[in-house]
Amino acid sequence: MGGEERWPVSVVVGEEEDKLFSNGIVGVAPEGEFDQPRKTKMSLYFQDFTSGPNATVLQVIPQPNGPLNFSKFGTIFVTDDPITKGVERSSAEVGRVQGIYVTSALDGSNTHVLVSIVFTNEEYKGSTLELQGRSAQFDEVREVAIVGGTGKFRLGRGYVTFETIYYDSKISYSVIRCNVTVFHY
Repeated sequence: MGGEERWPVSVVVGEEEDKLFSNGIVGVAPEGEFDQPRKTKMSLYFQDFTSGPNATVLQVIPQPNGPLNFSKFGTIFVTDDPITKGVERSSAEVGRVQGIYVTSALDGSNTHVLVSIVFTNEEYKGSTLELQGRSAQFDEVREVAIVGGTGKFRLGRGYVTFETIYYDSKISYSVIRCNVTVFHY
């Protein structure tokens, strides 16, 4: 077959094999690519600025004459926080957390989180983790699902916990620890 690369393959079918074949639905993957998921745990630090010229969180429709309002139902925020390896702002940057938060509870107690952790460090460069779910924003520790991933975290599933470990109201700066537990291939 003149220069074609041949891969051993595994055919993935469901319990209703005949029905799947009759509908033409079948998945093919290189053998061994999805054998056993790996588990990765890490702690990351979001460097979060909510005001000033270098703000990394913005309210989509700003409040007139006032600070950000995280507890008003329907409020939408966009974020592009640097992620560092350590707590300090000067710690090595390993990525960015980019996406949106929507205050989704009438009483303002919950936000819906839809963000990507985009890795820029050498070890995971270009890989992402996709986070989605309810965050009880006034709880000390909040948990959100990992619903996907790319690159080194392909087919990622798991969870993250968020904990605000530092806040400076004078400069509207906080550090949020993100503990990641992800299963991936």
